Amino acid sequence: KFFKMSKITKEELKELQEQEQKKGAILHDLGLLETQKHALNHMYSNVISEQEGAKKELEEKYGKVNIDLKDGSYTEIKEDESKK
Repeated sequence: KFFKMSKITKEELKELQEQEQKKGAILHDLGLLETQKHALNHMYSNVISEQEGAKKELEEKYGKVNIDLKDGSYTEIKEDESKK
């Protein structure tokens, strides 16, 4: 038996191929974003750890204080304030 192969039009095929390429590009970009997100989360955790360490060092040097990050001035934290 002879079967005639049916085909969609070249334009229809081109449209489907372009859509598939767009899907692939989007999935690629999503993968890159997830990798960047993971790296940024790790970096953020590191900064939090560094900040905690710096706070401990400053507390050892100056006691319990509130530090103004604009100019570096500080005020002591009173005992009843720290219990809140």
